[in-house]
Amino acid sequence: MMLSFNRLLSTNYTFTTCLRLKSQPHISSHYRNVPPYKRCVSSVKPNESSSPRKSNFETFREKLVHGPNFDDFLCNNSNETIIKQNNISAEITNDIPYLHKSLFKGQRRRVYLETYGCQMNVNDTDIVWSILEKEDFERSFDIKNCDVAFLMTCSIREGAETKIWKRLEYLNFLKKKRKRNSMKIGILGCMAERLKTKILEQSKAVDIVCGPDAYRDLPHLLAVSYEGQTAVNVLLSLEETYADIMPVHINNTSKSAFVSIMRGCDNMCSYCIVPFTRGRERSRPVDSILEEIRILSDQGIKEVTLLGQNVNSYRDLSTWQSGVDLNPTQMASGFKTVYKSKKGGLRFADLLDKVASINPEMRIRFTSPHPKDFPDSVLQLIKEKPNICKQIHLPAQSGNNFILEQMRRGYTREAYLDLVHHVRHVIPDISLSSDFIAGFCGETEAAHRDTVSLMKEVCYNFAFTFPYSMRQKTRAHHRLIDDVPSEIKARRQAELAETFRKGALELNTQQIGQLQIVLISGTSKRSQLDLAGRNDGNTKVIVPQTKIPISEEAEPTRTIEVGDYIVVRITGASSQVLKGEPLYHTTLVNFSRKQTPKRIQYCHS
Repeated sequence: MMLSFNRLLSTNYTFTTCLRLKSQPHISSHYRNVPPYKRCVSSVKPNESSSPRKSNFETFREKLVHGPNFDDFLCNNSNETIIKQNNISAEITNDIPYLHKSLFKGQRRRVYLETYGCQMNVNDTDIVWSILEKEDFERSFDIKNCDVAFLMTCSIREGAETKIWKRLEYLNFLKKKRKRNSMKIGILGCMAERLKTKILEQSKAVDIVCGPDAYRDLPHLLAVSYEGQTAVNVLLSLEETYADIMPVHINNTSKSAFVSIMRGCDNMCSYCIVPFTRGRERSRPVDSILEEIRILSDQGIKEVTLLGQNVNSYRDLSTWQSGVDLNPTQMASGFKTVYKSKKGGLRFADLLDKVASINPEMRIRFTSPHPKDFPDSVLQLIKEKPNICKQIHLPAQSGNNFILEQMRRGYTREAYLDLVHHVRHVIPDISLSSDFIAGFCGETEAAHRDTVSLMKEVCYNFAFTFPYSMRQKTRAHHRLIDDVPSEIKARRQAELAETFRKGALELNTQQIGQLQIVLISGTSKRSQLDLAGRNDGNTKVIVPQTKIPISEEAEPTRTIEVGDYIVVRITGASSQVLKGEPLYHTTLVNFSRKQTPKRIQYCHS
């Protein structure tokens, strides 16, 4: 849809990406490489002899009303003058022509960041802060005492969005208590991408709406908002990975960190909004990932989780030469995709191997994967590398073939179970987790029982269950009917959760008496006298605060601290947590040399 320039000028919303051209065959390659927001003319200088002298904004408005000509979009090979005609010059800069340059700097304004949703949003929050910190903004942890409040939002389910709407009501209340324009409110992330129009229409308190691929534009959006206009940038990108931005990890006391390796998703499952809020798959260059992890290792980080909407479909094409390595991406047996097989590039197994080699004392995890992308090369790496955690997330979503087909998951119940059995054959002590949707379109009681039986057969260490929530734009929204009543969805979800807890309790009970290595993460939430950590399978382990020997052989003792690897004898279990007795300090390398894989007797009740 195209808007006239007059209409664009009359609107209350300012889009910093001023002009979008569907076809640019004659525009120089130099100009194409300039980000969209830099393609705006930044200063319009009338003839000095003109009387009366026009302001920059008046001249800029006049040009928009009369419409730009083709010359306005041509540029030379330098970043300075792109066109001089009729005594008017325009430059490619970071500026918006009618805004003072000082507005683009933070000037020590205090920014409050609040994060909802997945680990990717946590990492995106770190990226946002890295961008703003360089522009002289200050960090605030008090929402009542900030100049800018950003909500990093989630849109995966209706419940996630409901939390944001309620939070906006509170922010609107805070804003009204202050003087006008004293507080700016911004919606970032997936909800901004999905509901940009609705947000602007229903919440007058919102000043900035910024999608997941536009965080670099935040200083410009803030500058626009300080001129009293609502600023929006929700353009998705085929290339943006923020590879050149080193996230500023906000929790300085944590010894764990998230590292984003790819963004977007191409799977197009019928229920999922992610491809519409995060865009198509694109992967970070491997060198930038390795550099970030080396820096984290030097900073004392002990555990890194590789992130992506479909993390194990990682495929780096940055150094790939056309015609070389044309082998298609390997998939698990019995799985298929809705898109053509992808060829070439550095695959996830290659990256995982390089990451694990950086520091043998740094644990490596990854999430969230798709079951199709688990070839034997990945499984063998997990088996052989002591610092790659023996834990895999295998989202099943359903145990019924008809529902799986409706979801466009690309596999059957039988193929999924074959993969589970193969994974456990290769890695006997693997910990498995999964996702399940209760009450998807057309799900009958028989289909629900199939899902319950799948959970019993697999017996997961962790399972995340959710009632189905219809999302606009998805294939399910266009082609299926949300015909399962909400009360039935709730009951089925409760049954799935109960089934998981029974199986997890059996698995955890089997671990009593075992010696496990635990990475201490902090004080237990339930008792200041206890410490909490995670074992290799990502189960929480609680131990008492005490002094223990510095090694298995040495007698001197020292206090257990955050970031320590300790050996724990498991003494108790629930479905979610293990309890243990701390024995001595250790390292990943030393512990792995003395341990042999433990084959677990999986439950089938």
